[in-house]
Amino acid sequence: MQESIQAAMSVLRTRGQHYGIDNDPFFRNMISISMFRKERPPKDGPSAGVGMCTAILSAISGIPVRSDVAMTGEITLRGEVLPIGGLKEKLLAALRGGIGMVLIPQENEKDLAEIPKNIKSELDIRPVRWIDEVFTLALEFFPLDG
Repeated sequence: MQESIQAAMSVLRTRGQHYGIDNDPFFRNMISISMFRKERPPKDGPSAGVGMCTAILSAISGIPVRSDVAMTGEITLRGEVLPIGGLKEKLLAALRGGIGMVLIPQENEKDLAEIPKNIKSELDIRPVRWIDEVFTLALEFFPLDG
């Protein structure tokens, strides 16, 4: 999980001007993120990178994340969204949670062939390759400069 947070912060720091947050003193100085687990075993967290990056940008910019969108994907320092494992379980959890749209790594698109039709028909599944695509779909609005 720590690696996901560090990658998210690196993407946002290097592209802060692009996202309109480069002059935010809160962002420039320090952000502290604490993760607490309650009655659950520790899990690996690389697939949370996309969600972490989106949550941090939302917190800094004040732009809300859409409540009907879920996302999964590891993120690189360049903002590329990498594939994850457990796609079927994640899509099923989204469906059970009442989510309408799920953003998945583009490289996992091939795995959709293994997903039952009833799950795919109930969800708007969007493959993404770059974090900018995630922001455009997941944030209520995304004032990308130029």
